[in-house]
Amino acid sequence: MKFALRTTTLLLVATLVATSATAANGPIWPFNKLNRKAKKEQQAQAEEAERQAIINRMVADSIERLLAATAKVEEPEPEEVGHEGAISDSSYWRDHFAAMSVHQRDSVVSQWYEKTAIDSFENYYKEYICIDTTWVPTTENVLPDSVYAARLKAMVSPIHLPYNEIVRNYIVRYTSPTSGLMSRVLGLSQYYFPMIEQELINAGLPVELRALPIIESALQPTAKSRAAAVGLWQFVYTTGKAYGLEINSFVDERCDPLQSTRAACKYLKDLYRTYNDWSLALAAYNCGPGNVNKAIARAGVRGSFWDIYNHLPRETRGYVPAFIAATYAYNYYNLHDIKVTTPPMPMATDTIMVSRVMHLEQVASTIDIPIETLRLINPQYRLDIIPATTKSYPLTLPVRDLSHYIINEDSIMAKDSLYLKEYLDPAKVEKKRVEENVARTITHVVKRGETLGGIARRYGVTTRQIMQWNNLRNANKLRIGQRLRIQRRR
Repeated sequence: MKFALRTTTLLLVATLVATSATAANGPIWPFNKLNRKAKKEQQAQAEEAERQAIINRMVADSIERLLAATAKVEEPEPEEVGHEGAISDSSYWRDHFAAMSVHQRDSVVSQWYEKTAIDSFENYYKEYICIDTTWVPTTENVLPDSVYAARLKAMVSPIHLPYNEIVRNYIVRYTSPTSGLMSRVLGLSQYYFPMIEQELINAGLPVELRALPIIESALQPTAKSRAAAVGLWQFVYTTGKAYGLEINSFVDERCDPLQSTRAACKYLKDLYRTYNDWSLALAAYNCGPGNVNKAIARAGVRGSFWDIYNHLPRETRGYVPAFIAATYAYNYYNLHDIKVTTPPMPMATDTIMVSRVMHLEQVASTIDIPIETLRLINPQYRLDIIPATTKSYPLTLPVRDLSHYIINEDSIMAKDSLYLKEYLDPAKVEKKRVEENVARTITHVVKRGETLGGIARRYGVTTRQIMQWNNLRNANKLRIGQRLRIQRRR
């Protein structure tokens, strides 16, 4: 009995010792608290060291790129035939800009502005229309699905505004307080939306369609896409002409907020009559009725945008979700801490009809209105000239300056010989038109992944033209860094 008890005791002690040894290495052993703390500190130090190493590498890479860019700028570039006026050519800028006339400098700056405007427009489409479908927003910027769904449901509209995961990602992108997009759009909307809403109501269309020019042009009346679509509503030439817009060397009514809105109302009414569904009408506005009809045929069903989603072009798949997101952001921006940016143009404007050819500088120099302001509120006049020879044209002015204009109208008109010397003679007018339509040659450097067709679409020319200008025999053989001469018309 004693022997059995002693044996049991020894076994119990041995078990406790073994258990203690195992527990000492485990997380629950109380005496191992200091060891665990030490390990955590070591792990934290290792992570901090790794993070610092990454930062050092990034800084080193940035310095190398900066040095490389500096060396490239300082290195003289070879002169190229036909590269006149290209702001990207540093040697041209350095050697000739100082000797330019004021008109020539304005021309160069205009080319630069046009390029940056196109690049900005393309970036807008990448970031807010064709967002990566694999992109997942960070949780800190996302509200519960029930909140988004309830807010969209509260926006009673004849246009169906459904909620799903795709729409949610677009809403998150549009309501990001750090992007600045909606802040600028909200500021511009104070000027454009009252007019747009009035025209939509006059046409018997849903007022919610006011969000369409947000996703078309970010409310930029002179926006120009790679496909040569222009204006708030992004009309291409053929569609603009079909709906009665005047487009010539002097006037482009696609940039006229009022006239282009009226044309857009007619087009949207026609599309809705065709499909009897606003989601399909919006898709057709983006990619054309032909592509929507193909998508319906491939899907084998004519329901809504979501029924043919997978058969539409990539850009159009993001179009309707972007429209829903823009509508949501416009209605609930204050709940997302988005501040409104002050618009650049005067809020109170009115129009006066002009029946003589007139340069905007005649007005700016007489009644002290900045020429930039006149251009902002009269974006349809391409050369700053109102070509009122056979009919009258509207001139938009700040309300505070209307009386000044009327009082000084004779003085304004008397300056035509000063600002319109080259336009008063019919022969000179024709010569000027030819000059404005003469091709301007720039150089495009081929980047990785670019194709000749993509480059042609970017500059609004054809693949065959680029091949002719550059003596190319094979459209599929481009090399990275290759320089292509592109002739762009104004």
